Amino acid sequence: MELIPAIDLLDGKVVRLHQGKYDEVTVYDDDPVAMAKRFEGQGARRLHVVDLEGARSGAPAHVAIIEGILRETHLQVQVGGGVRNEAIAAQWMDAGAARVVLGTVVVKAPDVARTICERYPEGVVMALDARDGKVAVEGWQEQSEQDLVELAKEVDGWNIGAILFTNIHKDGTREGPDVQGTAGLQSHVETTVIASGGIGTLGDLRALSAAGVRSAVCGRALYSGVFTLSEAFSALQEG
Repeated sequence: MELIPAIDLLDGKVVRLHQGKYDEVTVYDDDPVAMAKRFEGQGARRLHVVDLEGARSGAPAHVAIIEGILRETHLQVQVGGGVRNEAIAAQWMDAGAARVVLGTVVVKAPDVARTICERYPEGVVMALDARDGKVAVEGWQEQSEQDLVELAKEVDGWNIGAILFTNIHKDGTREGPDVQGTAGLQSHVETTVIASGGIGTLGDLRALSAAGVRSAVCGRALYSGVFTLSEAFSALQEG
């Protein structure tokens, strides 16, 4: 299983939200570029970066920081948060991002999302963040009536790079990922489903891998020192 470290940005700092709540923020580092370099030094090849302010406002808010990560590392970076139109997607891809992450736009403007997918084959990660099987949008502040599995099946045919699945109830809790939900979603689609949210132990990583999950992102457990990225890679190699 591929493990992708995550950096969430708010007010220029590396943070994590609890279940997507902007009033429940933990700050972990004030130098996101240095953190990206540390992850690269520990063996990361890909990095998941989320502009949380961008997700909330609908426009990129950490351009200089993310461009610094792209410029100063060799990581394959997937950038999300506020990618709501083709121009913003192009901005990140032109800056050197390997993939852009689309979320809200796939529910609110699916034609726009599909156009971006057509322009960047396998260069889009579709973020499907759900509460109780329904997709949430606008930085998780708004609940849609869009069914998670139905939407996953639809975007699976758009030549995307991956689906990022977050069970919002699990995110930032370190209480364990939604192993069953992630594996279940993978069974409905061909593209790789990336697990997100709730990883708190090396055992959680092993459980995801054993269930057939192909990829996962992890943030809080790495920031708080529960395990290092190097330890996580070793655990996954050991099975």
